[in-house]
Amino acid sequence: MSPDRREFLGRATGAVAATALGSATAACGPTPARNSAPAPGPAPAPGPFQLSLAEWSLHRAIRSGRLDPLDFAPYARERFGLDAVEHVNQFFIERAADDAYLREMRRRADDAGVRSLLIMCDLEGALGDPDDDARLRAVENHYKWVEAASVLGCHAIRVNADSAGDFEEQQRLAADGIRRLADFAEGHDIDVLVENHGGLSNHGAWLAGLIRRVHHPRVATLADFGNWEYAPGEWYDRYRGVEELMPVARAVSAKSFDFDASGNETTIDYERMMDLVLDAGYSGYVGIEYEGNRLSEEEGIRATQRLLERVGRSLAEPR
Repeated sequence: MSPDRREFLGRATGAVAATALGSATAACGPTPARNSAPAPGPAPAPGPFQLSLAEWSLHRAIRSGRLDPLDFAPYARERFGLDAVEHVNQFFIERAADDAYLREMRRRADDAGVRSLLIMCDLEGALGDPDDDARLRAVENHYKWVEAASVLGCHAIRVNADSAGDFEEQQRLAADGIRRLADFAEGHDIDVLVENHGGLSNHGAWLAGLIRRVHHPRVATLADFGNWEYAPGEWYDRYRGVEELMPVARAVSAKSFDFDASGNETTIDYERMMDLVLDAGYSGYVGIEYEGNRLSEEEGIRATQRLLERVGRSLAEPR
């Protein structure tokens, strides 16, 4: 381990002990510096990074009515001891402009000592649509989610870079739509994060290049450990992709599907992934996003949490 890396891990582990003495807050602070997210609250376990919960991990419970989206943040605290969450707009798609609903969601999160980090936004059109009018409509469709994120105290929304055409054309079109959205989001102190989440966004070099092309202080990536099929049957190397996205990342999604008898994820080397994340100097939350079917949602979340905590302890040890 290099001296710089050892120093970073030492500072991060020390920050965990320091923040554990403070109180949680749901409101976000100043605009995050590049490659950072809001300062973490109390840590659920020692290690060089903090954990949050992505709402998609509970999509079956929410869609079945067993869990109300209003109770997602308190559930994350009560069941898993986590103090931060990432919302999914699909679960309250008709409530984006419902101020009373959003304020109640925030009140319940505040009461539980949980902060809302971001809203993952889908179903609002292609920000890189080749049709100028359709692209503008998609941009404007996202405005309400920027405003909702502000009400919830988030630092960002997560968007998709859907487009059509060749490699360069899709990058140009997506850059145009995302830049327009970022101009609006800047007035609300909200970042726009682009995830590797379908199509060419699953190509690490394409997405990293898109962020550089947009060149906006409010635009960064949400690096997901999964989602690397960028064309039918064409897969990008996940470790190379994460390494390319992390220098421009302000959120991380630790995707998981299944686990072996030792508690390791069966398709992703988590220690290698988190090594890449920390080597990039990332200091934000790492979101648990379980998508498997063999374990129940709660069991899968717990298995992912245990793995990340174990990896965090391992990476924090002197080498």
